Amino acid sequence: MEKKSSIISASILALGIVIMGFCLKAGIDNFVNKGRNVEVKGLAEREVEANKVTWPITLKETGNEIQTLYSTINAKTATVKKFLTDNGIKSDEISVNPPIVNDYKTAGAYQQDVKYRYTITSSLTVVSKDVKKVRDLISRQGELVAQDIAIDYGSDWDNRSKITYEYTDFKKMKPEMVAEAIENAQKTAEQFAKNSNSKLDKIVAADQGSFEIVDRDESTPYIKNIRVVSHITYSLKN
Repeated sequence: MEKKSSIISASILALGIVIMGFCLKAGIDNFVNKGRNVEVKGLAEREVEANKVTWPITLKETGNEIQTLYSTINAKTATVKKFLTDNGIKSDEISVNPPIVNDYKTAGAYQQDVKYRYTITSSLTVVSKDVKKVRDLISRQGELVAQDIAIDYGSDWDNRSKITYEYTDFKKMKPEMVAEAIENAQKTAEQFAKNSNSKLDKIVAADQGSFEIVDRDESTPYIKNIRVVSHITYSLKN
């Protein structure tokens, strides 16, 4: 009976030693691998043409006879609008703001040697998804100059007069580009693991990715560069 009890005790002890050995090995492995992470970036890029354009058109007249100025600016505004509609721009793509008058005398800045008392400004804005058509008309502004109509684009810092181009269909591209960025990040991480004689384990942290839409360059603002960058952290194992 005592012999049988000794055998059972020995077996329990041996099993305990085996279990403790496994636990000890797992603990050592965890200690060795703790902090062995690699953070990588995944990039996806696309080059696309803008599919929306906003073209502010500003007209200005100066003089001393307010009624004459109103008549002149209204006539020129009508001519510009006709130029647009005759060349395929829809009426609902054009908005016209009422003329604004600056009276330098009432503003307190008028002096006797100032040649003109009034400046009157009229503005139209074209918002269209037919970017090519609008760009063609922008290049044909000389036809308006021939009719004594000059478009005022203001100063470089005045964004109100700046022609802007946008790409509005990014949401359709987003899932595909995010997937590509993640795939590229994984390839980079796998190469790093290979070079360090390791293997990729689990994803420790990841973000959805940062998105950026910018002009390709200053000369072609209607060409956009779309970029998605994802940051992913993997754990490594031997």
